Amino acid sequence: MRHLALRTGVRWKISIAIAAVGALVAITLSLVVHNAARVSMLDNARDTQLGRLDWAQRLYDPNKKTQALGAKINDPLLPKPLRSKANAHRRSTFVDEHHTSAPDVWAASPLPNGDVLSVHNVYRDSAGVLSDLDRALVIGSVSVVIGGCALGVLIGGQLSRRLRKAAAAAGKVAQGQTDVRVRDAIGGVVRDETDELARAVDALTDTLQERVAAERRVTADIAHELRTPVTGLLTAAELLPPGRPTELVRNRAQALRTLVEDVLEVARLDSASERAEMQEIALGEFVSRRVAVLGPEVKVRVVHESWVNTDPRRLERILGNLLGNAAKHGSAPVEVTVEGRVVRVRDHGPGFPEDLLREGPSRFRTGSSDRAGQGHGLGLTIAAGQAKVLGARLTFRNAAPEGAAVSGGSGGAIAVLWLPEHAPTNTGSYPVLPRARP
Repeated sequence: MRHLALRTGVRWKISIAIAAVGALVAITLSLVVHNAARVSMLDNARDTQLGRLDWAQRLYDPNKKTQALGAKINDPLLPKPLRSKANAHRRSTFVDEHHTSAPDVWAASPLPNGDVLSVHNVYRDSAGVLSDLDRALVIGSVSVVIGGCALGVLIGGQLSRRLRKAAAAAGKVAQGQTDVRVRDAIGGVVRDETDELARAVDALTDTLQERVAAERRVTADIAHELRTPVTGLLTAAELLPPGRPTELVRNRAQALRTLVEDVLEVARLDSASERAEMQEIALGEFVSRRVAVLGPEVKVRVVHESWVNTDPRRLERILGNLLGNAAKHGSAPVEVTVEGRVVRVRDHGPGFPEDLLREGPSRFRTGSSDRAGQGHGLGLTIAAGQAKVLGARLTFRNAAPEGAAVSGGSGGAIAVLWLPEHAPTNTGSYPVLPRARP
């Protein structure tokens, strides 16, 4: 089973991290400040009550139940801890805290005759001060969290922009723009890990390009060196006496010559030195004529005619390779549809392999499960390369969905050539063609 993956940007991850740390620090400091202020205020209240108790003892009158400063003798509401300490001949204070009201602060002292002198006060000011302090701490904490989020968005946004520029530059390099450098793309004055990543990607790109260029040179040189002896071999085969062995030699020599020519064409396409010779043609009429020569049994349907500016020779090469692949690895009937600037070639065979649909055509791909398992994989590679020279896009898909059972002609492979909209005519991309004379 596939795990659910949440995709988030670096900007928001940094913002959330800074906000979380800011909130944690703010809450911790708020609790510390709140408790410190509470303890300090209660200590001051205890000291105040002890001061009142001292004055009350100085003004003590044994004949009165209620003494000066509100002191009382043997107060029945005196808390038990205070009474116990007074019985032990100790003066002490006691704070009775309530969750819903202000705290009660007591102070008591034993008298020589065995009575207990006590003072009591409700510190309402402390509750108000703590409430104001808590409100200020909450406002400060929220401000810290918001400020942390803003700072995280700013820092993360800068880092995210640099990474996105690096990714865009790397994508251009992957598309074949070898002159693009990631380090130049990200720019900036600040140097950080993204610059190290950019330098590493640029170094990797240079190394891969050197290796690919070396492989292409070796392939082109080998194919070029083989061209002359293969031509001589084919000429010598023509001089052999008629017979089955001679026919086999000629067929293999011709196949080898075709392979060498294909390899040379792939090498030229890889070198990006090919240039198209553009002409304006009626696409539907052109495809109908060429398909009639390349595959007379192929059905051609022109849904919508359009004039295009393209290279007829390269377009014919693409059509020939697509039709050849459909005839060799697919099943009849093979259908060609022209709709505007789009050309579709479909057969009713087993369809393209998953590797080709996922990665595109690959040269010399073989395998029993491959649609082109008995070939060299150069036909579709050349078609894709020629489409790139034309500025077109060649895509591959299957008629049946992945994993669906193929029956009753529902399957088959579909190659779609999307020609670019270069040099439209006066009537637009899809000109109105004159009626044919009866």
